[in-house]
Amino acid sequence: MEEIFDKAHEIEEREVLLDEIMNRYGQDILRLVYSYVNNKDIAEDLTQDIFVKCYKYIHTYKGNSSLRTWLWRIAINHCKDFLKSWYNNHVFIPEEQSITHQITTEIVENVVIQREEDDQLISAMMTLPIKYREVIYLFYYEELLIKEIAIITEAGVNTVKTRLRRAKELLKEQLEA
Repeated sequence: MEEIFDKAHEIEEREVLLDEIMNRYGQDILRLVYSYVNNKDIAEDLTQDIFVKCYKYIHTYKGNSSLRTWLWRIAINHCKDFLKSWYNNHVFIPEEQSITHQITTEIVENVVIQREEDDQLISAMMTLPIKYREVIYLFYYEELLIKEIAIITEAGVNTVKTRLRRAKELLKEQLEA
């Protein structure tokens, strides 16, 4: 009977921890996933899958890196697996408008112009190969250090610096065209 109580207590602790993680990182993970799949509905589904994995494997977190880094590693690997999957490569899902197109009527002209520039930047970013897109996203949108990006992407620090530089060059070429 004591074993059942211990197991129930452990499950309750994991649920509380997961709830805290979802509240703290949920939107960040959703944006990260969206940067990979470029589809809001799929991004939401994959984000949910990521938090299920987090719940299932939270006991394996050893504290060798920050919880955020551990979670980002799970998310990136899950996105890469999805992009290689049969479903992604064979099931057609109609293109959706980007999240940045949701403009309300009270937005003034300057904000509209900024949105157009943001849309161009996001569109250009989404055409980059994954290895460049992920470093741009993690560096500029998540404001991670290059060392943290190296851990998350499982690449060397110099590789991350090179990818970041190359990604910026590619974006500049696209935006100037």
